[in-house]
Amino acid sequence: MVRFLSIFVAALVAVAPMAFAGGKTLRMAYDADPTSLDPHEQLASATLQLSHLVFDPLVRRRKDNSFEPRLAESWEQLDDVTLRFHLRDGVSFHSGRKFNADDVVWTFNRLKTSPDFKALFEPFESANKVDDLTVDIVTKAPYPLVLNLATYIFPMDREFYSGTDEKGRPKDAVVKHGSSFASANMSGTGPFMVTSREQGIRLELERFGGYWDKSSPGNVQKIVLTPIKEPATRVAALLAGDVDFIAPVPPTDLKRIEAASCCTLITAPSTRVLTFELNQDRIEAFKDPRVRKAMSYAINREGIAKKIMRGFATPAGQLSPEGYAGHDPGLKPVYDLDKAKALMKEAGYEDGFSVTMIAPNNRYVGDARIAEAVAAMLAKINIKVDLQTMPKAQYWQRFDARDGDVLMIGWQSDTQDSANFYEFLAMTPDPKTGYGQYNAGDYSNPQVDRLTVQSQTMTDEAARTAVLKKIERILADDAALLPIQWQHLAWAARKNVNIEPVLNVIDMPYLGDLVIE
Repeated sequence: MVRFLSIFVAALVAVAPMAFAGGKTLRMAYDADPTSLDPHEQLASATLQLSHLVFDPLVRRRKDNSFEPRLAESWEQLDDVTLRFHLRDGVSFHSGRKFNADDVVWTFNRLKTSPDFKALFEPFESANKVDDLTVDIVTKAPYPLVLNLATYIFPMDREFYSGTDEKGRPKDAVVKHGSSFASANMSGTGPFMVTSREQGIRLELERFGGYWDKSSPGNVQKIVLTPIKEPATRVAALLAGDVDFIAPVPPTDLKRIEAASCCTLITAPSTRVLTFELNQDRIEAFKDPRVRKAMSYAINREGIAKKIMRGFATPAGQLSPEGYAGHDPGLKPVYDLDKAKALMKEAGYEDGFSVTMIAPNNRYVGDARIAEAVAAMLAKINIKVDLQTMPKAQYWQRFDARDGDVLMIGWQSDTQDSANFYEFLAMTPDPKTGYGQYNAGDYSNPQVDRLTVQSQTMTDEAARTAVLKKIERILADDAALLPIQWQHLAWAARKNVNIEPVLNVIDMPYLGDLVIE
């Protein structure tokens, strides 16, 4: 329980009437809950899902992937590097204070300091206040993805997060996997306020009576999120009526839910790639591209997709999914055990070696089972794997510490563009810029670095596509990472919970607009 939040909400209720009477309660069960309440602590889906509940972005994506105005009512391109945003008037934070341009500038500057988010905003020069309801966002050079990144600007209540807490710590500090004011307290402009939180047990939110979007059809007054790690238990809770909405739905239960008269199943393709990174700092053999290629050839991705995912995944031979500019149709996943053994022999590792592998067991669909299958496949080329799986909250601490030889990670492009994969997973790690923040393998290729940065300022679509495909080919030829599959999405709900209109392929349900009949 977050005591401060309870006091904060109690005070708010005294001054802000509820948005409507007779609101519904949504009982949710996800595989895990957010590891922190700080929207800038970790670049993760759970963090962004929570941000869409408690905050509002400048713009957000519609189902067709177009941009919908939110806290920015409109925008205009002033010159090659300046996009002007006209902000919505009459918006209040949960604290009761009015939202204005200073909050956008403050949030933008905080994002630039976040270890996880700074690489996203590295192409940006500044955010400048024009007046209380106008902000200019300026890039260092022409940049084609400014609106894409505006979906990640969730203005924070700068006064709420300013100053020091009762322990004398700055309230605006971004602390990864640590205790901070922002990790336990929130004030946004979104449809819901966090009222209580027990990490890993229960998260409760209530409708904000002063929410600006009066056109929203949503009638959910309260959300109760209960993390249920075990897929079978999560499905059983839905079918029994103990919860109203679950995600993800395991491939093994898709037909079962589809056949159930009580519930609705919705599925969608996803652009999230699941991959393994090879820690070259810890394992000398991983510096040899022949060894990395041997490992790639030893993994039967088609078999994993068929047997473990029940066909609910697309085998991947690259990072970029179909439809992305960098996707190369010629980069198919290849399973060739004989070739893998020959490469191990050629590299001088015919007798193999031992490694550790770490993976989460409640973050991606089938994550632990996929890791087990990959470990078994690598054993066939004499790479002995000590596999350790763990809950998501523990896993991310281990991952950030690079505490493993082979590390699993899933990545959905933050910009819906190929370059984002390379910026975070393949560029040489650089704490100053944030590039390579999730490159736990410490892979480094100057050509990949140069081409990725070059692509950021390219406005000729055909030329940019050619550069992105070239990067994808380099990474595949180098076996820089071991992409496994693009995971599909599945949600399920009770029949009276109309989830279809609020779902999207980026897996950020807009629950503020949810209607329960």
